[in-house]
Amino acid sequence: VEKYTKFVKERSEIELNYARQIRNLSKKYQPKKKEEDDNKYTWCRAFHSTLNELNDYAGQHELIAENMTSQIIAELTRYAQDIKTERKAHFHDGRKAQQQVEASWKQLESCKRKFERDCKEADRAQQYFEKLDADINVTKADVEKARQQAQMRHQMASDSKNEYSSCLQKFNQEQNEHYYTIIPNIFQKIQAMEEKRIERMGGSLKTFAEVDRQILPIIGKCLDGITQVDSSQVIESYKSGFEPPGDVEFEDYGQAMKRTVSETSLTNSRSDNKADRSSKGKSKTLWPFIKKNKDLIYSQTACNTPKRKENLKSHHMTPLRLVYGSNPEDFSHLPPEQRRKKLQAKIDDINKDVQKEMDQRDALTKMKEVYVKNPQMGDPNSVDPRLAEIAHNIEKLQAEAQKFEGWLAEVEGRMPVKSDPPKRTSDRESPDGSYTEEPSSEVQSKVQPETAESGDEFDDADEEMLPTIGTCKALYPFEGANEGTISVVEGELLYVIEEDKGDGWTRVRRNEEEEGYVPTSYVEVFLDSNAKGAITYI
Repeated sequence: VEKYTKFVKERSEIELNYARQIRNLSKKYQPKKKEEDDNKYTWCRAFHSTLNELNDYAGQHELIAENMTSQIIAELTRYAQDIKTERKAHFHDGRKAQQQVEASWKQLESCKRKFERDCKEADRAQQYFEKLDADINVTKADVEKARQQAQMRHQMASDSKNEYSSCLQKFNQEQNEHYYTIIPNIFQKIQAMEEKRIERMGGSLKTFAEVDRQILPIIGKCLDGITQVDSSQVIESYKSGFEPPGDVEFEDYGQAMKRTVSETSLTNSRSDNKADRSSKGKSKTLWPFIKKNKDLIYSQTACNTPKRKENLKSHHMTPLRLVYGSNPEDFSHLPPEQRRKKLQAKIDDINKDVQKEMDQRDALTKMKEVYVKNPQMGDPNSVDPRLAEIAHNIEKLQAEAQKFEGWLAEVEGRMPVKSDPPKRTSDRESPDGSYTEEPSSEVQSKVQPETAESGDEFDDADEEMLPTIGTCKALYPFEGANEGTISVVEGELLYVIEEDKGDGWTRVRRNEEEEGYVPTSYVEVFLDSNAKGAITYI
């Protein structure tokens, strides 16, 4: 029982350790808050679902350990103590019975030796009497004395004989009871104890298997929770809403008449865009299939990871720097379709906030009515400041919603309809259906001339060191055992290089060589006053 209990305990510890490692792995790869836009795609959702199912999978292994602990380990631990006590009691009864029969045997031996001794004394006394009686020189008094002594010895021998007979009868009875009643009963109890132990062990073995069997279907459901990947979401996400240019019309140079140009022709679009670009100054056209602009797009999107920052440095490319709030509020830097989605999402968020404020207003209004009817419950005037604040917030949110609705109407008015003839490209459209950025959303990039000839592949290089945006003080010690974390001691001062993105971790630096993540709840952060306006690496 003890050996099997130890085995199950070690098995449960293995299950707990495995579940802990699975949970840590799932937590390590959970998407950050800044990656929410990517999570709408099916492959991202599938991976996210895999991580969630892994958490459930780990939970099932924790459940295995918990069930084994409660149904097997705890029960067998108590039973092992009970069976020890019972076994000890049975062996004590056996030893007691054995001691009792041995004591009876010793008493019988003592009675036997006494009887033997008394018989010999009686024989000697009889022989001595007969000798004196035959001697004519011995006085009559001495003969009488010897005769009395012989009679006394014979009486003692007779008494010893009776006592020996009684002890023998008693011993035989006790010995018979010992071997035919007491010992068999003790062995029967031990046998029953062993049978019960075997049954309990069998039940524990069945429970051990049943715990696993009950979890297997749930684990199967966890493994079935991965979704299939398709590309429809990608198409919906990346379509721009631009209308392709119209056909180029034939220009007849043989007739002396003014040449006409289609409003939707590529040539006209180019001339219009030239004028637009001249009016925009330094605006850049984001054409995704042109090498120069490919590098520019890469600079905007590929610098998000330290690995790609290293690739940029190997080709003499400086990571882009972005000032907070550089993107326009109306999302005019996006293609029409993407802009429409962003504006609609913004309007939905504002409407949700308006609904929350209205719910609070209704609740406070009801509370004020209760206060008016029952002044002892509270002062009705105490609610007025909060109602005024809520009314101001609602008015502000509604004004903001109208502003975004106006922009949305403008975008939907410009969106091409399949039944309509193609329109000429706007001042932000490029001849090939791309778009140009406005000055407010222009990304300042320093790309050296040789970048265009550098090719598409980048070599690894050292990561650009992020600037500090403040300091922090460790409130509690943290070991930093996981990869990417850093250990701190209580009261230690560190530099903050990246704020908490909503995942509960803050990136800090101790010196030029030591940096990593620590739990946000373990530190007290002091951001610099100009941290929000500072230029940071993207």
